[in-house]
Amino acid sequence: MKKIVKPNKNDWNEILKRPTQSVSDIEEIVNSIFKEVQADGDTVIKKYTAQFDKVTLDSILVKEDEIENASNSVSDALKQAINLAKSNIEKFHAAQKTSKVEVETMPGVACWQEKRPIQKVGLYIPGGTAPLFSTILMLAIPAKLAECKEIILCSPPDRNGEINSAILYTAQLCGVTQIFKTGGIQAIAGMTFGTESIPKVHKIFGPGNQYVTVAKQLATKYGVAIDMPAGPSELLVVADDSANAAFVASDLLSQAEHGVDSQVILVSTSENLIDAVEKEIGIQIQQLPRVEIAQKSIGNSRLILVKDDQEALGLINEYGPEHFIVCMENEEFYLENIQNAGSVFIGNYTPESAGDYASGTNHTLPTNGYAKQYSGVNLDSFMKSMTFQKISEKGIKGIGTAIELMADAEGLQAHKNAVTLRLKSLK
Repeated sequence: MKKIVKPNKNDWNEILKRPTQSVSDIEEIVNSIFKEVQADGDTVIKKYTAQFDKVTLDSILVKEDEIENASNSVSDALKQAINLAKSNIEKFHAAQKTSKVEVETMPGVACWQEKRPIQKVGLYIPGGTAPLFSTILMLAIPAKLAECKEIILCSPPDRNGEINSAILYTAQLCGVTQIFKTGGIQAIAGMTFGTESIPKVHKIFGPGNQYVTVAKQLATKYGVAIDMPAGPSELLVVADDSANAAFVASDLLSQAEHGVDSQVILVSTSENLIDAVEKEIGIQIQQLPRVEIAQKSIGNSRLILVKDDQEALGLINEYGPEHFIVCMENEEFYLENIQNAGSVFIGNYTPESAGDYASGTNHTLPTNGYAKQYSGVNLDSFMKSMTFQKISEKGIKGIGTAIELMADAEGLQAHKNAVTLRLKSLK
């Protein structure tokens, strides 16, 4: 990891650059695949599955017997762990339900807001080197709680044409209605346009690599909403001498092993801690099965020494991390003043892994600085707010003149007439 000592504020943007390609580098291939899928549907999905996943499929739909066989192959211990996580995630997201909001804005003018589920949602679940069945819990559970009618899931198959057993088990456990063997750009395109097999959805959720991120952004041009521009994983830890260096190193490596384009950052007011963490990373990384991936990610990462808490906080808010761990004696200062972070983890015994799997919070979070304007996935992500109003005779008499004056001032005579006719009928 590159060590940076008390950087000048003017250099923050350069220091905090993410290791991502620009959209323009990727956009051309994404556009091309989208146009092909839009024109030829399943044929193109299968073509790119053969090209990228090295398997030729007769059908991309996962059948019931495949789900049953996969579920039987998942160990009881893992099933218990998944069910514990499911319980905690359900509790946290069920608590986010809100009741109808009603108000009489003036006598006879009743306004209220109610929420309705998004009817068709698509979930993208990465496979490949890390089959993220935990992401199904994070997406399908709130979708089910929100009462979404159709929950579609796409995930890339392995070279045997199969989806990871834990993914299939978790999907059926959480109420996914259909599962398809396709990944990458072609999966997002399939859910955007619909194909002979894959239904067109109204909103797409889930993380992925930079190609998936750009594909999701392109989907919005075709009238499909997305959760957020969620790309490569990232973690920022702020820690001082009250932190356990081995714990901090393990947290940094837990995100570094996600992918070669992941990024982790340690910000500290203690040079001794930075040195201790750097040493621990060197020891722990050699024990990881994904050591090569972690090493490349660590090459994108930073150890940053700052002079005080105020400077640390300014740098962190400028970065806007996806995951933010606080291991500081003065933790309250950070908790009260952090403005830009996807999810916050507090203290020596709160590893980021807890949020990834089983504590109850959602791990589908904004990356690449989007924490400055996006929230992580939550129950409301799967719902729409609808407003209602009902105006009585007394109400239209009270509000009508104001509407007439405003409509007339905007030059919209028909708007004015819609009120004038009603007022005249009440004389």
